[in-house]
Amino acid sequence: MLKFLSKVRIEFNALDPRLASCMEFLAQCNARKAKESNPACQVQVKRRTDDHPPQITVTFVNGVEEVFDGTQTTAQTIRNMILEKGQYLQTEQMFREAGEKWPVVIPDEELSMHAPGTKPRKAEDKK
Repeated sequence: MLKFLSKVRIEFNALDPRLASCMEFLAQCNARKAKESNPACQVQVKRRTDDHPPQITVTFVNGVEEVFDGTQTTAQTIRNMILEKGQYLQTEQMFREAGEKWPVVIPDEELSMHAPGTKPRKAEDKK
């Protein structure tokens, strides 16, 4: 998960009963496997003393920053969103390194073509 991130900032008040998501996400960030995936990723914790709601801010390796409400979003949901966006970033990088345009635009006429080595669909099968 951390391999797609350059920075993680977790903010919470230790007395706030809504901090479960932040603590779980912090535990995931501090796991050995996560740290080994990207040792350069900065994990910052800010313990607040005000009523500010728990918040998780992640910065992706491409500089895009996303802020998650720690009271409404589970740690697993945040992790899944990071992994999904990370896979998108990997795909984008792979296409750019190969000299291909990004995003890939497939013409409509190609979408209806059958793939080589497969049987074309019959008209009654399309219904």
